[in-house]
Amino acid sequence: MSRRRAPLLTLLLAVGVMPAQARVRLGEPLPAHPWVSAGREVVVVYSHDCGDLGALWTAILASGLPVRAVNAEDIPAPAPTGVPAWRGADATAFARTLRVGTYPAVLLVQGGRILNAWEGTFAGDLGLAGLDDPGQP
Repeated sequence: MSRRRAPLLTLLLAVGVMPAQARVRLGEPLPAHPWVSAGREVVVVYSHDCGDLGALWTAILASGLPVRAVNAEDIPAPAPTGVPAWRGADATAFARTLRVGTYPAVLLVQGGRILNAWEGTFAGDLGLAGLDDPGQP
C-alpha cells in the first residue's frame, strides 16, 4: 500500500505554524459605524502613536471624497479641522472587527464595502483614476 499525504491535514498544519496576521479584507462591508455612508468615501483608522500624519491627511483631503476619521485605542489624537473623529471603545471595536493590523489604515469604501486598503503604507494615491475611467489600465 502506498503512503499518501493528507493534503488538508498538511494545509492545516502549515497554517497553524504561520503567525496570525490581521488583514483588512477587500469586498467586506464596514462594521457598524455612526455615520451615514456616502457612495464613495475614505475611512482613516489611526491611533495616538502614528506620529505626524500631516502628509497623509493632506493627501486624503485632496481626494475630494468624504473623510471619516476613526481614532482607535482609547487615547485621543486629533484629526484635521472639519473632520470629526470617532473615538472611544466603539471606535476601537470597529478597528478590531475590520482586523486592522497596522495604524494608520486608509480604506477606500464604495457602497459600504471596502474597495481598497492600505495599512501603514499609504503613499497618497487612492487609485481613483482607474475607477472613474474604465478605459484606464
